[in-house]
Amino acid sequence: MIYIAYNFTISPKEVGSEILIAELGEVGFESFVETDLGVTAYIQKKDWREDILSDIQILTSFEFKINFTQEEIAQVNWNIEWEKNFNPIIIDEKVSIRAPFHEKPNGVDYDLIIEPKMSFGTGHHETTHVMVQHILELDLKNKKVLDMGCGTGVLAILAEMRGAKPIDAIDIDAWCFENSVENIERNNCHHINVYEGDATLLKDKTYDVVIANINRNILLKDIKTYSACLKKDGLLLMSGFYTEDLPVIVAETSKYGLKTINLKERHNWIGVKFIKI
Repeated sequence: MIYIAYNFTISPKEVGSEILIAELGEVGFESFVETDLGVTAYIQKKDWREDILSDIQILTSFEFKINFTQEEIAQVNWNIEWEKNFNPIIIDEKVSIRAPFHEKPNGVDYDLIIEPKMSFGTGHHETTHVMVQHILELDLKNKKVLDMGCGTGVLAILAEMRGAKPIDAIDIDAWCFENSVENIERNNCHHINVYEGDATLLKDKTYDVVIANINRNILLKDIKTYSACLKKDGLLLMSGFYTEDLPVIVAETSKYGLKTINLKERHNWIGVKFIKI
């Protein structure tokens, strides 16, 4: 399998990398490895086109200085790439998210072992971070949960560790489907069913909690479906959008009986909790 790799240098790096990764993900880039100077982004050659970066708005922003080089790669050893660049993190001193080659930390309540490969969701991105914080606040014991756009399966795995069952994890990307299955087995989870597909799989399904960490446009399209499969007083956790997107998200959720009850913000990314009334 042949990939096109873009090596970006970004200044300022922290916020710029997050925005760039989000925008690249929307045009088909599949994997991202953070570097000392920025990020390396990968896309399959069959999905690449000459003007692939033409709609990446941050590249023309005066707030950031971004340069890049491009190269073709015949084969990527994802394990080596992630081992070089994936550092373990701890969220709120309660949740550890690490790769199999990291040592287990002391003093955390939940230790998640994630080998991300080409999937999104290591906890490093702001949206995954705030969703973990939301999940930590919920009583999920014996609650039926959906993780929509599951990526690595990290949120579904944490939900099971918090007592949820059964759990459905869905992602439209075949790599994410396979990676979620691997990570679920790696964390000895027994109540998560993984499916490859989109929101059409939710017909006639009902849940106590729906988790959706995707992107703004998909969320807006599927909010109606999420509401339809939520039980009364069920909870919807959504992230994958910026703080300035909140008004349009809230306007759409209010059409379908969803009320905003809490939100968390991290570096201009936001995670919102809604209740079905």
